[in-house]
Amino acid sequence: MQRRSFVHGAGLAGVLAAGVAPAVVHAQANVRWRLASSFPKSLDTIFGAADVFAKKVGEMSGGKFQISTHAGGELMPPFGVVDGVQGGTVEMCHTAPYYFFGKNETFALGCAIPFGLNSRQMSAWMYEGNGLKLMREFYNEYNAINFPGGNTGAQMGGWYRKEIKSAADVKGMKMRIGGFAGRVLERMGGVPQNIPGGEIYQALEKGTIDAAEWVGPYDDQKLGFNKVAPNYYYPGWWEGGPQLDFLINTKAFNALSAEYKAIIECAASHAHVDMQAKYDARNPVALKQLVGAGTKLFRFPKDVMELAFKESMGLYSELSAKNPQWKKVYEDYAKFRAEQTLWFRFAEAGFDDFMQAQKL
Repeated sequence: MQRRSFVHGAGLAGVLAAGVAPAVVHAQANVRWRLASSFPKSLDTIFGAADVFAKKVGEMSGGKFQISTHAGGELMPPFGVVDGVQGGTVEMCHTAPYYFFGKNETFALGCAIPFGLNSRQMSAWMYEGNGLKLMREFYNEYNAINFPGGNTGAQMGGWYRKEIKSAADVKGMKMRIGGFAGRVLERMGGVPQNIPGGEIYQALEKGTIDAAEWVGPYDDQKLGFNKVAPNYYYPGWWEGGPQLDFLINTKAFNALSAEYKAIIECAASHAHVDMQAKYDARNPVALKQLVGAGTKLFRFPKDVMELAFKESMGLYSELSAKNPQWKKVYEDYAKFRAEQTLWFRFAEAGFDDFMQAQKL
């Protein structure tokens, strides 16, 4: 019997049952990629997003598309991953884009800027606004395409060896603070230090720095900051909703089949949601444990917040005047932020304010 006649007569179910079509069903090629992370494996939630992503890619491809994940420093320095992707040393990375504001301040808009969007608003700007379109135009210059890869939600304001009672206490303070926010801290009189997560504890313990921020209770507890700096402040005004990214080498991505490209997109979205769900579920328990162990919680003084806001807006105006790429993306970002803040003021804030006043 000729194969064409058999397929026509048997129908799809018969073909599959007879084992004739595996070559069609499993036509995709085997692909092996490496992912370089900016984070240590000890931080299971933020590094773990890379593992969640890679596992889902493997599952959806029937094991034919495998991605190995590598902690910061394993293949390249934590802050060298963008160069690694751009140069094709690795096919992709998982990082916080604002680490690379030194290359161009526009990187920060793909992650978080002081007094920016919260996590839900950031996802809305990316997926339904112009965020993905604008950032992909920008990342194209670095031979990369981005996919949202997680969000921590609003972060805490960090750990301080001494109490911050007014804006005057910020002057001269050496603080580990992530990427772009250091520009604002500097304008406030502080001394920013950009230190990878795995090196913060030692710097804080030795007094090399006076303060440090990372993410929030769950990660901060793992890193042990409470043992060397008892004063824990909130909110992290510089990170209302920091988004992590999967950055993929453009040539490597374009070489994928349409099916594998779709798998990448879906796996990234899954990891994006999964990360924040984990932080939202784990932070409350960790915060209770930290307070029970002696951590002292403080809200930032009003004058600190007001000075930080003033300096942030001043910085953005200056950048818009001298960096055309920043200006193009920030104008759209700022318009979206204004609309979102107005909306959240009513429904979200109204509901949250009431619920937080109740005895539950």
